[in-house]
Amino acid sequence: MQVIESVAAFRQAYDAAAKPLGLVPTMGFLHEGHMALVHRAREENATAAVSIFVNPTQFGPSEDFATYPRDMDSDLAKLEEAGVDLVLAPTVDEVYPAGFDTHVDVGRIGERLEGEHRAGHFHGVATVVCKLLTIVRPNRAYFGQKDAQQCLVVQRLNEDLNLGAEIVVCPTVRDSDGLALSSRNVYLSADERVAALSLNRSLRLAQELHSQGESDAPHIRQRMHELITTSPLADIDYISIADANNLNELDTIDRPALVSLAVRIGKTRLIDNVII
Repeated sequence: MQVIESVAAFRQAYDAAAKPLGLVPTMGFLHEGHMALVHRAREENATAAVSIFVNPTQFGPSEDFATYPRDMDSDLAKLEEAGVDLVLAPTVDEVYPAGFDTHVDVGRIGERLEGEHRAGHFHGVATVVCKLLTIVRPNRAYFGQKDAQQCLVVQRLNEDLNLGAEIVVCPTVRDSDGLALSSRNVYLSADERVAALSLNRSLRLAQELHSQGESDAPHIRQRMHELITTSPLADIDYISIADANNLNELDTIDRPALVSLAVRIGKTRLIDNVII
C-alpha cells in the first residue's frame, strides 16, 4: 500500500495503477461505515484508493475542525488489512496552497437543509470533492447514504462539471442499536448515546406511518418531532420530508421522499435519513 502526500506523486502513482480505479474520500477516523465503502471499492475495481483529509473549508468557525477525531496510524492499519492500494493523505497546504482563492457553488441543492444550517458548508464540500476527483481521476467514487444531501451535491457537481466519475452511493451502516455510524459518535456520553437512538426511531416511525397510508408530510414531521423531544438532551435543528431528487419540501408524499434530520444531542450534532 502506497501512502502519498503530494498531488504530483499521486499523479505518478495513478499513471502506473491498473484501471478501473475506485476512490473512497474520507476525513479519516475510519469506522465500519467507511470500511463498507472501502470493501466495495476493492471488490469492484482493479485499484482501490482512499483519501484521508480533514477538510477545513467545510467547517464553520464555531464547529469542531480542531477537535475532529483523528487516528492516522489506526486508519492506515485498517486500509492495509482491507487491501487498499493507494492512500492520498495530503496536508492542508498541499490541498489549499498559498493564494488559493476558488470555491465551487453547486446552487440550490446545496442551499437547503445542511446548507441552510451550516453556512458555507457545501462550498467546502464541493470544492474539496472537485479537487479530489480531479487529482485522483477515479472511474468510480464511493459515498455513504447517511450523508444523503452530500451525495446529491456530489452527483450534481460531477454531472455539471463533466468530471467523469461514476458516483456510487452505498447504504447507511448502523450499529446494532440502530444508530448510524459516524466519527462524531465518539463524542457521546452513555446517556447521550441512548438519547441519540431517537433519530433512528423517528425515521422508522415515518416509514411506519407512510406504510400505513399516511401521506401528509407535516403530520409525519410533527410525530417525529414529538418522539425526539421526549428526550431533554435532544435539540432539533431540522426535520425535513423533501423530494428525494431536488430537496424541495413536500406537503404530500406523492413521490420518492428523503426524510432527513439533524439533531444536537448535548454538544454533538448528528444527522440521519431514510428514503420513503
